[in-house]
Amino acid sequence: MAQCKRVLFCRRNNQQNNFIPSNMWKIRQAQNSDIQYVSELFDLYRQFYFEQSDNKRALKFMSERIEKRDSIIFVADSESGIPISFVQLYPIYTSVGMKRSWLLNDLFVREEFRQKGVAKELIEHCKMFATETNAAGLLLETSKSNVEGNALYAHTGFQLMDEVNFYFWKNKE
Repeated sequence: MAQCKRVLFCRRNNQQNNFIPSNMWKIRQAQNSDIQYVSELFDLYRQFYFEQSDNKRALKFMSERIEKRDSIIFVADSESGIPISFVQLYPIYTSVGMKRSWLLNDLFVREEFRQKGVAKELIEHCKMFATETNAAGLLLETSKSNVEGNALYAHTGFQLMDEVNFYFWKNKE
């Protein structure tokens, strides 16, 4: 699988409301050595969606994703090198288009770093990665009540797909 070669350094230019190179954060692909940090972010992400904190399961789940290479995880590190945000992509395929796409399944930014452009830059990084891997595109879903997320996705070029219905069958285990 191709890896993004570009590392982004970004900060917000408040006067022009755009993003320019800086050293406020760095975006890179997560490695085995990042499992502890990424699993902590993942646990916070799950809590954002009203799940109970479960650090042990979060560590196991994210360890499996990284070690088995089931997904691609990009992290944004603060100036001090601490991961402040992550995005997780899973490969999916379009049979009709006969191409791989990427499911942008998880995106989380620590609360103190929100509204600073980190999520936007992570999405742009994912779009670049999709282009580098010759993917058909990126797919995501979010709740209708996620006002900030819906605005972000529309702002970054995602289009709401009115012409399809998504269904889910839940295994009652």
